[in-house]
Amino acid sequence: MIKKQYLKETAIAATQQKGSASNNQKEVAKIQSWLNLYAVTNPAAGTATGIDSSFGPGTETAVKNFQKAKGLPQTGIVDSGVFAALCQPMVNAFKSPVAGTGLRELIVNTAMQHLANAPFELVIKGQSNSGPWVRAYMDNNEGTEWFWCMGFVQTIIDQAASQLGKDFRTLMPLTYSCDTVGTTGISKGLLSRVATVRANPSIVKPGDIFLVQKTPNDWFHTGLITAVHGDLFDTIEGNTNTDGSSNGNGVYKRVRNFQTSKLDVFSIQPLV
Repeated sequence: MIKKQYLKETAIAATQQKGSASNNQKEVAKIQSWLNLYAVTNPAAGTATGIDSSFGPGTETAVKNFQKAKGLPQTGIVDSGVFAALCQPMVNAFKSPVAGTGLRELIVNTAMQHLANAPFELVIKGQSNSGPWVRAYMDNNEGTEWFWCMGFVQTIIDQAASQLGKDFRTLMPLTYSCDTVGTTGISKGLLSRVATVRANPSIVKPGDIFLVQKTPNDWFHTGLITAVHGDLFDTIEGNTNTDGSSNGNGVYKRVRNFQTSKLDVFSIQPLV
């Protein structure tokens, strides 16, 4: 893979524990982040805690609660084994084998694998669009201004293409910008515009990228198309929510009506 930030999000350099002089603030914040992400899918576990880079009694208690939930000894100490359990969802998303007979199927199945592991953003020090998943998709960038929908799309395509020994950057530049991908699609003749998609939806295939159009040359959200049926696209999108926001909080499977929404489609066919 080209995008390898996930490796840093799934490892700590040394054991971290309450009051230790050898604690590393970045490592502690990473632990606190994963404790909060566990709380997103397990709200009764008691692992939600402040993300302040300090391993105090609150973090220790949250760690013990996590250990209890996972059937581990309740030491309150985070060694490599405990941290591996904390970040297991990301390891599953990025490292578990993905089946598929071609790039399009691999893209869809890779997106489904990420979706199954509940990628979610956190608010850290008042900044949304933050946390391990965002940094993994955005190459260590995070914060309110870092919308991460394109980072998600390119990470999925990168992961799928790498299984076939392909470099997604031959299709489009590494970017976090919908506009950059849209203009690249225009220049390469790979972008089907709204009217064309509505008139001939059969040109759209699973694994292609939709871009939500603000104006003909300005796009503000993106995601992956997993299926086409009737007037609808099934999609998997990052940085959205149940309302289809362009600045939501996680990865969701959605349905979008391309007859009523302004959706351009970028074809990945040259990479296939």
